[in-house]
Amino acid sequence: MSEKFEQISLKPGFMKHNGGVMFRSISDSEYEFKSSINKNHLNAAGITHGGYLSALVDAGAGTAAHRSVDNAPCVTISLELKFIGTSKLGDEIIGRVKILKKTKTLVFLLCDLKCNNKIITSASGVWKILKVKPSDLGPGG
Repeated sequence: MSEKFEQISLKPGFMKHNGGVMFRSISDSEYEFKSSINKNHLNAAGITHGGYLSALVDAGAGTAAHRSVDNAPCVTISLELKFIGTSKLGDEIIGRVKILKKTKTLVFLLCDLKCNNKIITSASGVWKILKVKPSDLGPGG
């Protein structure tokens, strides 16, 4: 589908402020995203903060949910994470999303974050597909 990653953090907001997220489609049900760890992503122990990893999964998996339903707006209903390993300053984190099931109103998925080919975070989540008119999205929507 898409060989190159594209920057998805174009509008001002949390993820753009934190360095952005690169994203690409692998197939209709598989997606990848990535980000590099910089100093403001670290906790007091010098490893990547779990809050940043959570936000990264939410942004990347949320974009996958959105793309998997023809770009309909989606919001996170639930997100369960397991922190398995660590990453540090300068590491590249790669997320892989697998869409498990789509209904008329929900998207179910799994996501793993890897660093140096090792899983550091594993997640499962459910996204709600919003049925909104473009005029409900406000200016530019």
